[in-house]
Amino acid sequence: MDNLSTPSRSTIYDSSKQRNSAIEELRSIFQYRDLIFQLIRRDLVTRYKRSVLGILWTMLNPLGMMLILSVVFSQLFNMRGTYPAFIITNLIAWNFFSQTTVASLNAMLWGSSLFQRIYLPRTSFVVSAIGTGVVNTLLAMVPLVFIYLVTRSPLHTTILFLPVSLFLLAAFSLGVSLILSTFVAFFPDVAEMYPIILTAWMYLTPIIYPEELLANIFNGWLLRLNPLFPVIKVFRIVIFDGKVPTLTEWGMAAGIALGTLLIGWIFFTQNSKSFAYHV
Repeated sequence: MDNLSTPSRSTIYDSSKQRNSAIEELRSIFQYRDLIFQLIRRDLVTRYKRSVLGILWTMLNPLGMMLILSVVFSQLFNMRGTYPAFIITNLIAWNFFSQTTVASLNAMLWGSSLFQRIYLPRTSFVVSAIGTGVVNTLLAMVPLVFIYLVTRSPLHTTILFLPVSLFLLAAFSLGVSLILSTFVAFFPDVAEMYPIILTAWMYLTPIIYPEELLANIFNGWLLRLNPLFPVIKVFRIVIFDGKVPTLTEWGMAAGIALGTLLIGWIFFTQNSKSFAYHV
């Protein structure tokens, strides 16, 4: 009788106590890490399986662009001996950023239909695009070393800082990709407009020319307002310049990269639940 008289307890779900969506997404990405690896593998296999040269295209792409730009601009910028090494270093960093951001938009458009069918972390397609970019960049280091040897440009021990500079480049690219992917989920036309923006961004960033050319234009504001420049600069400094970036240079690159990643992650996760209703 005593048991019957005891009131039953029921669990009340309070939606206001839900965990932060950004933290939950991070937790989900860790839990679905095998999915990320499979997406990276799929991207690599799909890209090269019908190609005669296969994965060699990743190495030939920066080499081809380097040859063309060297013929056109090496005398103009008075960097005849070092320009090939200079340009291939910058191109590898730029290709990472441009290819991963474009791939993230395409992956979001391709995989968005899955959001209505099964559960998977919304950031998985974007994160896998960055992972694929890291693999391609590591492969592209082979022609970089080759060009440095051919042009007799010194390979400095500061290249050991490459993982740090590559991490910052990946963090910045991921943040930008998350922001763009959020917009493209609601406005698909962003995917059509972005290549135009990307072209302008490349020419406003010291990729094919020394940064001194922009230093005196608008009192250097073109460089200061370009968030990609400090991130690519530390990538170039540790490889081409053979120096250890100063604390200011590291701080600028890290602040922009990690800040962009944090903003992008929060912005994406706060809007990701609405993706299935718009894509």
